Amino acid sequence: MVSVLSTEMVRAERARILSELLGDLQSLADAAVAAMREEIPGYAAQGPDFHADVRDQVVKHYGAKLAVLLEERTVTFEDISFTRRAAMRRARAGVALADYINAFRVGQQVFWESVVARAGERPAGREAALTLAAPLMRYCDFASTHAANAYMEFQQYAAAEAVRESRDLLETLLAGGVPTRGTELAAAQAHGLAPDARTPLLVVIAVLLGPPTAVAAGPDRGADARHAACAAIARTGGNGTRTLSVVRQSEIVAIPVLGPHAGPEELCDRLQAVLESLASEGIRLAMGISTVSAGPAQIPQAYQEARAVLDFVPEEGGVAALPRITPFEYLALKADDTARHLVDPRITSLLAEDRARGGVLTATIRAFAAADLNLRAAAERLQIHPNTAQYRLRRIQERTGRSLRSINDLVDLLVAIALQDAQPALAVPAPNTGGPTNTGRERLATATNERRGSADIRSFHEPR
Repeated sequence: MVSVLSTEMVRAERARILSELLGDLQSLADAAVAAMREEIPGYAAQGPDFHADVRDQVVKHYGAKLAVLLEERTVTFEDISFTRRAAMRRARAGVALADYINAFRVGQQVFWESVVARAGERPAGREAALTLAAPLMRYCDFASTHAANAYMEFQQYAAAEAVRESRDLLETLLAGGVPTRGTELAAAQAHGLAPDARTPLLVVIAVLLGPPTAVAAGPDRGADARHAACAAIARTGGNGTRTLSVVRQSEIVAIPVLGPHAGPEELCDRLQAVLESLASEGIRLAMGISTVSAGPAQIPQAYQEARAVLDFVPEEGGVAALPRITPFEYLALKADDTARHLVDPRITSLLAEDRARGGVLTATIRAFAAADLNLRAAAERLQIHPNTAQYRLRRIQERTGRSLRSINDLVDLLVAIALQDAQPALAVPAPNTGGPTNTGRERLATATNERRGSADIRSFHEPR
C-alpha cells in the first residue's frame, strides 16, 4: 500500500512540475536565450532578428518537450518537424555546427535546472525529477541529431548553390543547349548528364502551395521552404550522382538521372516519399514528373511535359507522374467536352446510375477487360461466381446495346469510364477552409498519387 501511494505521489509531483514549466514557458525561453548568448560567442555576435528566431525555436522545443513528457510517450519526428528550416537558417547565418549543437546543450541545461528548482526538497519532488531525466536526455539526443543532419544537408546544398554552375547548367539545358566545355560540362558530368550520352532521365517541377506553416519571419517566407524542398529533392538521385536541383524563380526544377537498375517507378516513389516528408514539416508542394527522356537533348520537351501535368495535381498538393499512367489514361484526363458528348447517352446513363449504386457494373467491365475477355478469370478477380459475372454482362448489353465480347464495343465502354473518372465533380467548400474540395476523379488518384491518397479537382497552381 505504501509503494502504491508513493508512486501516486511521485506522479502527482511530476505533473505539478511539468504544469508549472508549461505556465512559465515564455520566461523559461528568455532564460535559455540569455544563457546561449552568454556561453556561445557565435550567438552573442548575432543581431536581434537572429535572437528572436532562436527564442521562437526554444519556445517550440520546450513546448514539444513538455507535450512528450506530459503524455508520457517517445518523441517523434512530427514533434520536431520545425527543426529542419531552423537548421537551414543557422547554416545560412554562418553559425558553426558546433555552436548550433551547443545551443541544444545549453537549452537542455536551463530546462533541467528549472525542473530541479521546481522539484524542491521533498522526496516525492526529487524522485519525480529523476523520472524526467532519461526522457529529457532522449529528447535532446533525438532533436540535436536531426538538427545536425538537416544542418549538414543544407550546408552541402548551399555550398553547391554558392557557385552559379548549377543554375547556368539548368538554363543551358532548358534552352536546348548541350554543355561541351568548361565548368558547365564538369557540372553536367557531376550530375550524370554527360552531353554525348542517351542517359534516361526525368524532369521534375515542384511549386510551393500556399503560405508554408511554421516558417520563421523573414522577407520571403516561401524562400526558405523552396530551398529546403530543393535540397531534399537533390538527394533523390539513383545513379550514384547528386540530382541537379535548382530553385528557379517560383518553381523548383530537378533533373534526376535513372540508374542502371532503377526504373522510373522507383524514382517516382522516392520523389513521392520526399513530398510526404516535406508535407509533415508544413511544406506543401505540387509536383509534376515528365516521361522518361533519352539524354539532355530531350530536356526542353520533358520540362514542358512536367509543367503541363501540374494541372492534374489536386488543390492540397501531390504528385502527378506521367510514368505512372498509360497513354489511354492521359488522353482521358486531357479530353474536352466534345469527347464526352460523343459518348452514347445510354452508356453515360448506365455509368452514372452504377456509380451512385457502388460501381458494380463498372468494376465488372474493368475486370473483364483486364482478364482479356475471359469470364472465369474476371469472376475470380471480382471474387464472384461466373454466373453472376455473366448476368452482369447481360445487364450491361441490355442497357447500352454494347457487347463486351466485341472489341469495338468494349473500347467504347472503357473510354466512357475513363472520361467519367476524369470528369471533376461539382466543387463545394471544404470544411473549415472555405476552399474547394471534391470526392470524384478516382481515376486521377490512381494515375497520379497511386495507392497513396485521393485526387481532387483540376487546379492551376500559378499563372502560366
